[in-house]
Order: sequence, then C-alpha cells, then structure tokens
Amino acid sequence: TMVQSTASFTSESLAALKQRYAEAGQGHVFKGFDELDDKTAGEFFGQLSGIEVERVTGFFKNATAAHGQEGGDKIEPLEAGSFASALDSAQADERAQWRAEGMRLIGANKVAVILLAGGQGSRLGSSEPKGCYDIGLPSQSSLFAIQAHRIRRLQQLSGNTATIPWLVMTSGPTSAATQATFAQADYFGLREEDVFFFNQGVLPCFDFDGHILLEQAGRVAVAPNGNGGVYEALRVSGALDWLRERGVEHVHSYCVDNCLVRVADPEFVGYAALRGAECGALVVPKKAWDEPVGVICLRNSRYGVVEYSEISSEMAQLTRDGSGELAYNAGNICNHYYTLDFLQHRVPELEAKFEHHVAKKKIKHVDVESGDLVIPTKPNGIKLERFVFDVFPHVERMAVLEVARNDQFSPLKNAPGSGVDCPETARRDLLAQCVRFAEAAGATIQGAESEPAFEISPLVSYGGEGLESLRGKTLVGDQLITDIASVQTV
Repeated sequence: TMVQSTASFTSESLAALKQRYAEAGQGHVFKGFDELDDKTAGEFFGQLSGIEVERVTGFFKNATAAHGQEGGDKIEPLEAGSFASALDSAQADERAQWRAEGMRLIGANKVAVILLAGGQGSRLGSSEPKGCYDIGLPSQSSLFAIQAHRIRRLQQLSGNTATIPWLVMTSGPTSAATQATFAQADYFGLREEDVFFFNQGVLPCFDFDGHILLEQAGRVAVAPNGNGGVYEALRVSGALDWLRERGVEHVHSYCVDNCLVRVADPEFVGYAALRGAECGALVVPKKAWDEPVGVICLRNSRYGVVEYSEISSEMAQLTRDGSGELAYNAGNICNHYYTLDFLQHRVPELEAKFEHHVAKKKIKHVDVESGDLVIPTKPNGIKLERFVFDVFPHVERMAVLEVARNDQFSPLKNAPGSGVDCPETARRDLLAQCVRFAEAAGATIQGAESEPAFEISPLVSYGGEGLESLRGKTLVGDQLITDIASVQTV
C-alpha cells in the first residue's frame, strides 16, 4: 500500500516534494525525473509522497549509530525459577488449570490469533506464500489449512459458540496470493468475516552512506521492515480497533512456518493470563549448544533475545549448577502472547524508543549518475528491520513458558532434501506427533517404529483429546483419520 495508483501532480507539488527530499539529504532520487514517461512519473511521485522521508532518513542515522554499540551489554541467563516448564511432570495440575483458563477465555470470545505470514517459499523452491506449502502429508494440507483446522477444532471444543478471530499479516509480494488462496479454499471452513488481512510495512533500502536506492528509474527499492513491523501494521490497518470492537482481550501470535504450532494455544494463553502478564513467549530447549537460534535471556537485567551470533561459544556451553542443562537454553520460536491493552496502549510509546536493526544486504539498484543497473556480488547496502522481540526489554510483566520441541516446534526453513528444518522433517515431526497422540490414548499403531504415514486431522484432535475410543485397538499405520468413527483397524 506504499505505492498509490498514478497520482497526478502539479509543478508546485513536485517542487515542494523535491525540496523535502533535498532537505533530508535525498535529493538525488529526482535525477532523471524529467525523462520518465507520464505514467512512471505519476507512480514515482505517488511512491515518493507516501514515504515519510525525514522519518526514514532518521531511522537510518539512529540505527547505524547504534549498530556496533551493543558490545557493553551485560548478558545473563534467565533465573532458574523465573519461568514455568510444561516439561516438568510435577506441573501437570497447574497445566490443567492453565488449559482450563485458556478454554474459558476462548469460550468467552476473548482470544484472537495473529499469523505472521509475510514470507515467500523462495528457499523451498516455490514462489507462492510459504503458508501455501504442502509438506507431503497424506491429507495434502497446506500450512494454512493445518492452522485453520486447529482454530476450527478449538472453536468446536469450546462448545461451538466461540469465535477466534484470525489476523493474517502478509507482505507486498504475498498479499494478493494469500487472500486468493483463502478465498478459493472458502477460508478453510472459517467465516470470512472472522479473518482480517493486513500488510507488513516496507522501508526504503539505503547505500552505506544513507542514500535511498532506486531499484529502477522511477522506483524506490523497498524491503519489508522485519517481523517487528507487525505492531505498527496492526495499528495503521485498523486491526487493533477491530479486535477491540469484538471484545478481544488476549492475543496469540505465531509464525507461519511452524507446522506444529498450537494456534490460540489454550495452555499458553491461560498461563500468561493467570500470571497477569502483558507479554509472553514460548521457548523450547536447544537441540545442542551450537544450534543457531536466538535465546531469551536477560540483557542489562531486562528480558531480551540474544542472537546466536552475539554470544561466544564459551557462554553458549555454560551449564546450570549441578545439572547438564545449558544456562542459555530458552530457544525463541517466534510464538508470543500479548494483551490487547499492551498492543494498543503501551507499544506505540515504546516503539519510539527502539532502534531498527541494520541488515547488510546485496541490493540491486540503478546508479543515478550513469543510469546503469548495478548487480552487486557482495553486500552494498542496508535494509532496516525491527524484530517482534524488540518490545521485550520494555515489558513490565513477562511470562516465559518452556514447552516440548517435539510437540510444538518444527520450522520449515530449508529446501527439500536439506535434512534439517525442511519439508521432510516437518512431515516426520507432525506424523510422529499423531502416533504419540494415538498411543497416549491407548492404541497400538501398526509399524509405529518405521514412521508410518499416520495422520490425525486437527479437526478430529487439536492436542490429543477426543481419541478415547481408540483404546485397546490396533490401527493400520498408513491412514488419514478424518472421522473418529471410521478408523481403520487391523
């Protein structure tokens, strides 16, 4: 939405815009403006008018000044007793209380879900939005479908009276395709009026000296502003007001690429709500000390995420006293809780305080002097990003909950066949969870040890519930269960 349709302009309005850009040190973008055809010139004028050039140039200056200053931060692990763990069997009673509270809130229409779905499947060899990807399940469900079916099952479990509004954040490249996918799939059985699409913002790309780059004559090079752009995008799109009108008070947010995500997770929502938290995060134990994942910890005594690249291998290998457990073990999985009050009333003032992060990238652009297209082989420019966790240091009451990775986290990042965080591992992890659900209900799965293609639709069971009728039965290993009454037994 940054580029308006052909805006007509007068010589006065053009002169005023040129002056604004010149005063911000960005006058170079108008070189060659007079040679553009009318349509291109109109679109370019519209795009330039839509950029708050003073503000974004300030973002660049502040971000690059702050970049590299992080060295003096005092980093410490989370204190041992400061967060709860669903891995601790002693907490089974508490977990039941959290879940009951989460289901109560869902039943009262107080819970909504934000899906961060800006990514394309480019690394997966697909130009479609990542949520359209089929990881190879018997059902051939896409990530979007799996997640929508979990929402439907929760609505059903809460007595069929509940509605869980679903807010879907797309980016420029994925917006139209995502909305078309939902429409074609009839919103995966959800009601169209319960789904709200909104777009992640974009920011101009800069060279290292802070000049805005053009991707071609008459077009600024822009890039999505990072998943932390969700906060501003929720505000400007009207999404927060929409939730307020519906009486929502609690929001669960997650990333599209996790096939195991418990959408609107009642246990997590209930835990955070009972703690009176304004923000919460799920974490999973790291696979190994050197797994490249950000870790939730304390930075200058405030909550924060320390990236894998920021801590030394000595720090990464530290263990807690008397146990083999890593001190920095709270792997961040982009799975968060917020109160609507926090998003609507606290975050706007906080956002003014946190700087963008600097990402040095290879950016194709036009040299405004020569008009030549520059295709760089090494990073030549800067994209500015915010991260979802930039708010953590400012949170007064934070709720961190550790959960089992094999139950809640299997990200899809890499191309088929890469062996890690790829379609095959996602498929394996989801099917293995279905086997565990059936076994926990007292069933035996034929050939369970050889990874059968055993899938239970989320419409049948969200988290292992509702499978009591399987007790004592031996089930055919390769099957898709869409109706608990017609299960194939041996």
